[in-house]
Amino acid sequence: MNDLAPLLTPEGRALLDAVRGTAPADELAVATRLRREHPAELVSAALGQARLRQRAAAKFGAEDAERMFFTPNGVEQSTRARVATYRAERLKAMGVASLADLCCGIGGDAIALARAGIRVLAVDRDPLTVAVARANADALGLAALIEVREADVMGVGTDGYDAVFVDPARRGGRGRIFDPEAYSPPLSWAVEAARKAPRAALKVAPGIPHEAVPGEAEAEWISDGGDVKEAVLWFGTEPGAVRATLLPGARTLLGKGLPDPQVRPVGRYLYEPDGAVIRAHLVAEVAEQLDGGLVDATIAYVTADELRPTPYATSYEITDQLPFNVKKLKALLRERGVGTLTVKKRGSAVEPEELRKKVKPQGPNAATVFLTRVAGAPTMLIGAPV
Repeated sequence: MNDLAPLLTPEGRALLDAVRGTAPADELAVATRLRREHPAELVSAALGQARLRQRAAAKFGAEDAERMFFTPNGVEQSTRARVATYRAERLKAMGVASLADLCCGIGGDAIALARAGIRVLAVDRDPLTVAVARANADALGLAALIEVREADVMGVGTDGYDAVFVDPARRGGRGRIFDPEAYSPPLSWAVEAARKAPRAALKVAPGIPHEAVPGEAEAEWISDGGDVKEAVLWFGTEPGAVRATLLPGARTLLGKGLPDPQVRPVGRYLYEPDGAVIRAHLVAEVAEQLDGGLVDATIAYVTADELRPTPYATSYEITDQLPFNVKKLKALLRERGVGTLTVKKRGSAVEPEELRKKVKPQGPNAATVFLTRVAGAPTMLIGAPV
């Protein structure tokens, strides 16, 4: 799809309605039927858009996705709506009423910002992406709050806006880009743009090294449903602050600058910190809450003798601790009648699926095995969620 305009015509919109919800197995039959009355290229574009809308439902919700327009890259790279909404609400709480959204893509963040009541200038340099962003603002009834502009963000003035949001492209022709200076635009440019604004938020990859975070920025790692989605560098908030935010619910853990927890023997309970907590280097804060320690100095598993509820980690009751040995594990699982085996690993080279094939779990019961190191030694910890 190189031109969105045909899909925005009455004929294009009627075709989009006609192909809504088409299953992949039915596409050929549907296309054959519709091409009798409509141009083949338009039918193909409508079916492609229907396919993208189905994929986008996981990020945007079915109701919005069915009204929006997408490109393949736009679906892949856009922010999940729940994350964008959280960020927009935080900006609104800061008093932001207008914002320049640089590298707006198909408009996912601009939509969340406008729904929070923030006036948005949405900028991107790709003509098709701009057309899609503008169509999405119209489709969702937000055109009055979202101005979409085709331009190179590095040449756009942001004076007069309360805040700047920059989401640099982190994918190239060969896939993900891990060097922040290879982003488009580079992180250094985005940081300078942020410094000129009263407030700013820069979306970066969650794997950004902590040493790459500017001293005047706050760094926030965000997970949604247990999956780490992004990191955000905030300017104009709390310089040097580090936080992990878990969605849904916006539960936020603020760093205290604690030293690494002590290593201790495995207790009755094992806690697996959320990925955002680990990325933010806040495992010590969780261990303090749990009165626990680490099973190994290099492993982000916290162990404790008491069960304490925390939103920042998943808890397991440990029943067995064994040196790593496949035969012993197979015998124990057979003795316990374990047929449903969840394999988790941290600090182990063993692949979970490979282990399952070797132990061949059978039976009515379930268990979780952790392949890890305890005080430096390869170890298996067996237990169950609590």
